[in-house]
Amino acid sequence: MLRALITLALICLLQPAFADERAQTQQQLDATRQDIAELKKLLGKLQEEKSGVQKDLRGTETEMGKLEKQVEALQKELKKSESELQRLDEEKKKLQSARIEQQRLIAIQARAAYQNGRQEYLKLLLNQQNPEKFARTLTYYDYLSQARLEQLKNFNETLRQLANVEKEISLQQAQLLVQKSSLDTQREELDKVRKERQLALAKLNDDVKARGDKLKAREQDQADLGKVLKTIEETLARQAREAEQARQKALLAQQEAEKKRLREAQADADDSPRKPPRATPGPLVSSAGASYGGPFASSRGKLPWPVDGRLLARFGESRGDDARTKWDGVMISASAGSQVHAVHGGRVVFADWLRGAGLLVILDHGNGYLSLYGHNQTLLKEAGDIVKAGESISTVGSSGGQGAPALYFAIRQQGRPSDPAQWCRAQG
Repeated sequence: MLRALITLALICLLQPAFADERAQTQQQLDATRQDIAELKKLLGKLQEEKSGVQKDLRGTETEMGKLEKQVEALQKELKKSESELQRLDEEKKKLQSARIEQQRLIAIQARAAYQNGRQEYLKLLLNQQNPEKFARTLTYYDYLSQARLEQLKNFNETLRQLANVEKEISLQQAQLLVQKSSLDTQREELDKVRKERQLALAKLNDDVKARGDKLKAREQDQADLGKVLKTIEETLARQAREAEQARQKALLAQQEAEKKRLREAQADADDSPRKPPRATPGPLVSSAGASYGGPFASSRGKLPWPVDGRLLARFGESRGDDARTKWDGVMISASAGSQVHAVHGGRVVFADWLRGAGLLVILDHGNGYLSLYGHNQTLLKEAGDIVKAGESISTVGSSGGQGAPALYFAIRQQGRPSDPAQWCRAQG
């Protein structure tokens, strides 16, 4: 009985201390919840700002992709014009050489005709014995002169036409160069804007990560405080139960002692032998208890990779520091502007900018198989285009906020990610 009373007294003494600790912990928990609410509000604003920057980045990178395509077309036109100019210049040189040679021969013939022909002409003129020969000779000289003059006229006309064509092509080339210079200027300006927006996006990502880490820390603090609070509440409840049990036990002990005293008094009065107490039954126990050219589906291990490069991330690996997120495709490092080829024939079902993937191309290969190509610099195909295996569909870039040029490549099978390494041929 004395032990029960001591236990009850200790519980009564410790209970206010636990109550004070509970109140202090509750205050900390309330403060942590307020901090978490403010952090979530700030994170929401940062996410809105990040979405705006990503939207601007999408427009900039899409416009840059179009400009790259125009610049490439202009470069092809310039090369074509340069080749045409070279061809015309060679033709001009040949005609000039032919003209000089022809002029030299004509001059020689003219001098010879003048030297010999003049005497011959005077002889014929003074010789009245053969008038038919004189007439034929005059006609021959006339034909020869006309032929030479016509030949010179044709050469001069050809050179004039060549000069006009050369002038026209030079003017066209100059216009193309001006246009290319303008596009290059636009590209530089857009690239500058893109870099600024990428820096802004990187800063926002850092801020979001920092706030996110702080939020996670606060949430962990909240969870820890919640555990502490729960432990305190359970301790208080247990102490209350123990106090009640101790009180009940003390009361029962007191009642037993009173009964014993009464029994002893009755026994003394009756002078009768004391009966042994009845044994108290124990708790119940139980023994129960629970102890390639063919179908895409047939091309596994036979497909080529879409671009030459080195795998930066493999399928199923953790993305960054967060072990909860895994790569559902692969990242292939390659130089900017490298051609990206379709690994299998199919139809383009998406060719646009997508958040997180930048300029993205998705090919449908039939029977639920898709291949994805992301972070491109330029899109060479549009939605609805039919492409053959090996055909160029885009160029490698760093769109979508990537720090370095690389290609995101993934394969979907009935909507589920599939390891590209199981479909593409092993590399040495």
